[in-house]
Amino acid sequence: MALFSTAIKRTLLSTLPTKHHSLSTAWSSAPPSDQTLVSAAVSILKHHRSKSRWNHLRTLTPTAGFSPSQVSQITLQLRNNPRLALRFFQFTLQHSLCSHSLSSYATIIHILSRSRLKSHAQTLIQSAIRKFQDTHLFDSSDPPPIFETLIRTYRACDSAPFVFELLIKACLESKRIDQSIQIVRMLRSKGIHPRISTCNSLIESIIKIQGCYAGYDMFREVFGLDGESGNDNGSRVKGVVPNVYTFSIIMVGFYRDGLVEDVEKVWSEMANMNYEPNAYCHSVLMEAYCDDGRIEDAMSVWEEMGFKGVKHDVVSYNTIIGGFCRIGEMGRAEEFFREMELSGGVDGTCVTFEHLINGYCKIGDVDSAILLYKDMCRKGFRPESSTIDAVIRGLCDKNSVSEALDFLRVAVKKHDIVPKGKSYEGLIKGLCLEGRMEEALKLQREMIGKGYEPNSEIYFAFIDGYTKKGNKELAKKLRKEMLETRTPQEES
Repeated sequence: MALFSTAIKRTLLSTLPTKHHSLSTAWSSAPPSDQTLVSAAVSILKHHRSKSRWNHLRTLTPTAGFSPSQVSQITLQLRNNPRLALRFFQFTLQHSLCSHSLSSYATIIHILSRSRLKSHAQTLIQSAIRKFQDTHLFDSSDPPPIFETLIRTYRACDSAPFVFELLIKACLESKRIDQSIQIVRMLRSKGIHPRISTCNSLIESIIKIQGCYAGYDMFREVFGLDGESGNDNGSRVKGVVPNVYTFSIIMVGFYRDGLVEDVEKVWSEMANMNYEPNAYCHSVLMEAYCDDGRIEDAMSVWEEMGFKGVKHDVVSYNTIIGGFCRIGEMGRAEEFFREMELSGGVDGTCVTFEHLINGYCKIGDVDSAILLYKDMCRKGFRPESSTIDAVIRGLCDKNSVSEALDFLRVAVKKHDIVPKGKSYEGLIKGLCLEGRMEEALKLQREMIGKGYEPNSEIYFAFIDGYTKKGNKELAKKLRKEMLETRTPQEES
């Protein structure tokens, strides 16, 4: 943080014209009437009782209201009482007492930032971005106009570099990714480096909106990993360095896109830069291997954690258990589940049980899945609808339609979940196969009420059911209706 502050004062501001350095210069040359008005307003705000100060201030306000310059000077003189300065600024907004400019917004933003009133400062930054974006012509990648104004007014307000962190974060929250990137680049060109948390937020946002490769490119740029030489003067300026969380962000981005080789590449980069990956980074790599069907590679990572003394936490246990469940190796999954319970300090979570339940359903052992489901409920966990669907499908595959229907009713009531369309489809097909057409129709109406439309599989189930019942006329009508309502996907 000290580096950021020093660079702001010595490097960035030294490039600005002297006439822009200080609001106090403009104040000292302001007409005496302005000085008198500002002094009177400050005196009222500082010395009058809270209940009366605002009425007194209203009587002092000129007919045309305060000018932005006057508001800036009043708030500047209240900087040691930032909450009072904010209340004054909000008062002028609420009662339309000033046609605010970028400078008046910048002044109060600086005052709030130097006092670490983060949420208030960031709210006003976002307001300034919205308010002044239509009155300035700039490309979508150009920083918002408030950026330049914050730079110009920085010294006069005796501000803190934290203000630029808040500006970047405000742009990120507003999905102004390109503007955030440009702000970071402009600051870095002057040797000014945002904190690691801000850099990580920037990279994470880029990955979410522009993709993992764009995020990786920014990672290399922002941390100077491409041989970048430094600032405008050609001297090398030491900036922030990535941390383990930075690498985990990039690994997760590549993993979500199924790019296992790139996950491995980032893992190797981390090792080459002498970073010790934490348990979460190990889990991301294991998950990537498990999804790629490379369970033995995942096991190698698991064992490597033990060699390095990295504690296996609940995420790593869930990852390896889920990997074995996906390939149907329930014996090994159960071994890790028992180990987790006996290790002390690592309790199973809802995810643990869901992995195991889905795994047993996958291999057709629905009885074991139901036992785990009951254990899960006893521990107070709420299953996802996908887990309920897996059990229902497993029961239907065993021709236990009545048990599946009862399971659905209890689960919906107990957990307030909405079953997936596949659950309804399996139950309706099972009921039709058993000739329970009225129950199937009732369930179909319920399914439609949940927003699911009947597909060709459900139509065929009803057609076959009515045919077996001897109601060929109704079966014929349903066949005609199915052909008329069939979607292009179904026809292909």
